Amino acid sequence: MKLLLKQTVGIDVAQNELVVSLGRMDVKINIEVYAYNVFPNTKKGFSSLVSWVNKHTTTTTEVRYVMEATGVYHESLAYFLCNIQKQISIVLPNKISNYVRTLEIKTITDKSASQAIARFGLERQLEVWQPPAKIFNNLRQLCRERQQLIQERTMLKNQLHAERTSATECEKSVKRTKKRIALIDTQEKEIREGITILIKADKALAEKMEIISSIPGIGILTAVTIIAETSGFELIKNKRQLVSYAGLDVREKTSGTSVKFKPRISKRGNRNLRKVMHFPALAAIRTEERYREIFMRMVSRHGIKMKAIVAIQRKLLELCYILWKTNSYYDEDYVFQTISSCAKVI
Repeated sequence: MKLLLKQTVGIDVAQNELVVSLGRMDVKINIEVYAYNVFPNTKKGFSSLVSWVNKHTTTTTEVRYVMEATGVYHESLAYFLCNIQKQISIVLPNKISNYVRTLEIKTITDKSASQAIARFGLERQLEVWQPPAKIFNNLRQLCRERQQLIQERTMLKNQLHAERTSATECEKSVKRTKKRIALIDTQEKEIREGITILIKADKALAEKMEIISSIPGIGILTAVTIIAETSGFELIKNKRQLVSYAGLDVREKTSGTSVKFKPRISKRGNRNLRKVMHFPALAAIRTEERYREIFMRMVSRHGIKMKAIVAIQRKLLELCYILWKTNSYYDEDYVFQTISSCAKVI
């Protein structure tokens, strides 16, 4: 039996199944991905996965389970493995996708994805994942529920407007629509009260929320959503990772003189986080003179307002991360020295 330096379990997580590959690295830094299997994404499947891994790995070298942060589908497995004291690393999806591009993989399948994750775990020094505080999961669930209610309420209000302006208005239909809107208003109020209760129960988090909401354009509900969607920036190590996680990173393709695509944001990230930054950016541009100056300067350069708005969104998100990590309130003078850098991004 070869002496091993590392053993990894690469897991491609889907809603209903876990596609798993085993990898190992010996003392000569030779990497081998040598086993593959599929398990249901259920508690019974988790137990079968662990039994299979134990059967095909050695006990002399620690086994590291590596998976992507795929929405909520990976969470049950991660908590299960943590409860039985297994080493886990959870990686941002963009890291894996960028790594896959460096490999000679012509066809991407669930199997090849799990193999790439196993190799990634062998080649990189990954941190051991620790479960985030339960309050972040609770806040994320409440924020997403509230966002769904707001979308439904908007749809109903548009429907109500159409009914009222119709030549043949149906009174009963209008009455039912109003009742549904009133119910949503009540439920949305209950959610906001629930969020307030959770935050007030944690003094440290309440102070952090005050710090984040000190940024122009960032209200308390926006701050809560940002922190909930990032679990307190648990997996984020720098601003570039945060921007990529939100899908606000810029993609550009140029080659010679004939191939040149317009720069666009990737949108390959957390859409809830990206969506919640839109209105704060508009508010910051409207109420903060220095943000407005940056916005106008960028628009005068290329004439596209949305590019300038996205740049402000990105800068606000980065500021949230910095203030959270440094535990300091928004300083207008300091930001003025660095905010102009956002104009060079796009």
